[in-house]
Amino acid sequence: MAKVLAVTEQRGGALRKSSGEVVGAARQLADALGAGSTVDALVLGAAGVDAAGAKLGEVGADRVLVAEDASFANYAPDGYAATVAAVAKSGGYGAVLVAATAGGKDLAPRVAARLDAPLASDCTGLGCEGGKVTATRPVYGGKAIQQLRLDAPVAVVSLRPNTFAPGSAAKAGVAEKVAAVPQSRVTVREVKAAGQGKLDVAEASVVVSGGRGLKGPEHFALIEKLAQAFGAAVGASRAVVDAGWRPHAEQVGQTGKTVSPQLYVAVGISGAIQHLAGMKTAKVIVAINKDKDAPIFQVADYGIVGDLFEIVPRLTEEVARARAG
Repeated sequence: MAKVLAVTEQRGGALRKSSGEVVGAARQLADALGAGSTVDALVLGAAGVDAAGAKLGEVGADRVLVAEDASFANYAPDGYAATVAAVAKSGGYGAVLVAATAGGKDLAPRVAARLDAPLASDCTGLGCEGGKVTATRPVYGGKAIQQLRLDAPVAVVSLRPNTFAPGSAAKAGVAEKVAAVPQSRVTVREVKAAGQGKLDVAEASVVVSGGRGLKGPEHFALIEKLAQAFGAAVGASRAVVDAGWRPHAEQVGQTGKTVSPQLYVAVGISGAIQHLAGMKTAKVIVAINKDKDAPIFQVADYGIVGDLFEIVPRLTEEVARARAG
């Protein structure tokens, strides 16, 4: 028997999509660890955040632990880490799971350091061996897959978003308050979110990205229209962001965001290794490029060689027609 702690993430009092994925992964791990293993979901936020965690039982949480403090309205690095570590220690958990979002990537190593525990980051697979947690993660820009066995009393694992599905077996999800451990060395005063209704590339199930092949920022309207037809997020290559055509929040790649959507459409992107590192684990990859030898075609499931200025408008029309019908 083992206990797994799933650390959820909220913004503005509402749980983010990755929270259900972390609870689902925790349920999967608990089932692999053996009969009697349980999953507790931890929700941190300001007063009233318990309402957001009420449905976590539907995706596999046996209990929902709520830590409320006014300073937790936004991500508070020290307070969050101290609270998660305190809950993990007092609860005797064998594994602590966190989403590898921007906040999760900051939180996970802080928690691991406080617990003196090993950390497996940006993982795409979980399991167990001899009662110990095992994890799978891409390394060297996705060129190799690393298999890890975390041989310690407690393991901390961050999970790549869009890789794990929310649990399908509903559990009790009994709510329980736990003590928050607020600390104020660092205070987050404001979070500047993307425009209203704009999807985050790290969480979207479909991403349409553009590169230098678009020749100028004005042509990104083609990408935006195709993304709108798909109901997708807009992404961009590093070259495009460095040129000032698009905001950094849209950058996909080694120095941007790592994405694992169901569908990734790369338009006018050659496929440098730094970009591939950020999207190679997408379920289906479609590449549109006039250069038949572009590296992107080596990882693409479907490739279209031709002029994107002719292909993308027609593709947008067909996608819109198919979704409307």
